[in-house]
Amino acid sequence: MALALGGYFSSDSNVFTSSLITVQSWFSSRFVALQDFLTAPRDITSLRQRNSELESEVSELQAQVIQLQQQAGQTQILAALVDFAQARPENRYEAAAVIGLDPSPFLQYVIINRGSNSGILRGMPVVTNQGLVGRVDAVIADAARIQLITDPASNVNVRLQNAGVDASLVGSLNGDVSLQLVPQDISLQSGDLVLTSGLGGGYPPDLIVGQVVNVRTRDFDLFQQASVQPVVDFTRLQIVLVIVNFKPVDISPLEPAP
Repeated sequence: MALALGGYFSSDSNVFTSSLITVQSWFSSRFVALQDFLTAPRDITSLRQRNSELESEVSELQAQVIQLQQQAGQTQILAALVDFAQARPENRYEAAAVIGLDPSPFLQYVIINRGSNSGILRGMPVVTNQGLVGRVDAVIADAARIQLITDPASNVNVRLQNAGVDASLVGSLNGDVSLQLVPQDISLQSGDLVLTSGLGGGYPPDLIVGQVVNVRTRDFDLFQQASVQPVVDFTRLQIVLVIVNFKPVDISPLEPAP
């Protein structure tokens, strides 16, 4: 074929050359097919390995993205808490991360990563930039348990901003909070803002608690009741502020005996 292509053969040899090219093409195609057959397993193994490496890289990148999103979310929360603390310079705060939830369906508690070593004491109020969370219920050296205002044992003295009347805010087994001891002659409206009153010495005054969402009144009852929507989303608590310069006052010895 090399001699034919070089012009050394006469034109009479074109038939022979054409036949030779056909044979050569047949052998070439079979050789390439055989080569592909022999190398295919190695290529498949290499592709599988590369695919596994790429999947591992994708998983790692996804984990990094989630971590960065969490860090960005925490940065936003911290910035909001800093603004909240700066707007209320009369109080001193200790920031703490929520590290645990009480597993009991009948209790409403969270655990934070600050305790007596950070100056946390039982009874101190706990807030976020949104409003009231609850108060410290138990303390150890490096952790504390926070009783949420949704707990059945929680009782917060509050004031209705629009109505200008005091009431009692209590939790429940299902996590709902409601107003009690509201006189019948008080006009309650959905959307009324609920603030801490400061009565009883358990909480400082004027902390935002929530809004009235549903009023229940009956002629034969002495008091009205109303459901309250807390301003804090307790399912998404990540970082809270403990008001460390507030010392609760125990007035129980001054209360009349039942």
